[in-house]
Amino acid sequence: MSMDARIPLADRMRPRKLEDFYGQESVIGAESFLRKAISSDTIPSMILWGPPGTGKTTLASIIAHETKADFVTLSGVASGKQDLREVIERADQNRIFAKRTILFIDEIHRWNKAQQDALLPHVEHGTVTLIGATTENPSFEVISALISRSRVFVLNKLESDDIEKILRRALADGEKGLASRGLQMGDEVLAHLAKIANGDARMALNTLEAAADQSTVITADVLRKVLQKSHLYYDKTGEEHYNIISALHKSMRGGDANASLYWLARMLEGGEDPLYVARRLVRFASEDVGLADNFALVLANATFDACHKLGMPECSVHLAQLVIYLAHAKKSVSAYLAYGKAKKDVETYGNLPVPLPIRNAPTKLMEKLGYGKGYKYTPLEDSSDQEYLPKELRDRKYI
Repeated sequence: MSMDARIPLADRMRPRKLEDFYGQESVIGAESFLRKAISSDTIPSMILWGPPGTGKTTLASIIAHETKADFVTLSGVASGKQDLREVIERADQNRIFAKRTILFIDEIHRWNKAQQDALLPHVEHGTVTLIGATTENPSFEVISALISRSRVFVLNKLESDDIEKILRRALADGEKGLASRGLQMGDEVLAHLAKIANGDARMALNTLEAAADQSTVITADVLRKVLQKSHLYYDKTGEEHYNIISALHKSMRGGDANASLYWLARMLEGGEDPLYVARRLVRFASEDVGLADNFALVLANATFDACHKLGMPECSVHLAQLVIYLAHAKKSVSAYLAYGKAKKDVETYGNLPVPLPIRNAPTKLMEKLGYGKGYKYTPLEDSSDQEYLPKELRDRKYI
């Protein structure tokens, strides 16, 4: 193997030509805008957004080899304003010789607002052409001014067929890949790896390389030992976290217990704190089930307590029981809507005075001022005409 084996397989196998780039047909297909822009060396500033291993850095690498522009790379994690200043000085020199500068910022979401603001005028004036790569939703992580001056390309998880092609290319390549190792790997095992890679080509290649280090005969058992749970992509602080809890909530609301269990498992097996899930389910028990089944809240609280006492993996069954119950339970949002109406009146009318008859009167002065005067004690007398709301809200109905 002529290439340094210390370089990870995923980096060694990174394509340099569009013909070797698999997947993302909607973004880089034969008739796509981006493919034509790369071929003609006229790319605009852009943001490449997608999950890990979907080809963002690879596309940037291809552009680096295809373009006649000066291609500069910065890491969103390790770089800052000083690095940007050096790039701009270099770009200004390039402009003297009518040469464009392309700045690739990997993980651009790691740059704070001040750093992105510093970049903005240089993108706006064309000093640099920006390529930003991010796994996070740019709507939240990239300033709107940069987004408005860039094309946003969404890269989706790769299809299993595309990952199979990528794996086969690595197995067949004798210079950068693994062909020289004499590996044995059946089609079924290869297809299995492509499937569990979950659309992540980097993960698939790294797993293949780790398996090759374990054995020259790669079986499903070898993959299992290498993988354990590392193939599950679940960012507990990023967009995927909110997407999946939303999917769980809406599946339960829609009465689909099977989908609810799947999304629950995705969260728990991805490493989510079970108490976070339990807290959301306590909320769901009142917000969505509410008065249609008051026992739901009792069960939700008991489940939260069980999760607190046991933790994972034992409490997974308690959460599963609750999720199934909540999915099947009748739903009522009357309490949720009623509180919203009451809240609106509080915001509209401010601090309305409590009617005197239902005020507390712990002192003689308060009694003299009329606190509690005329209050009718319901257990002993008819209080049907007792008024409990401020006079401005008399006869208001929330439920």
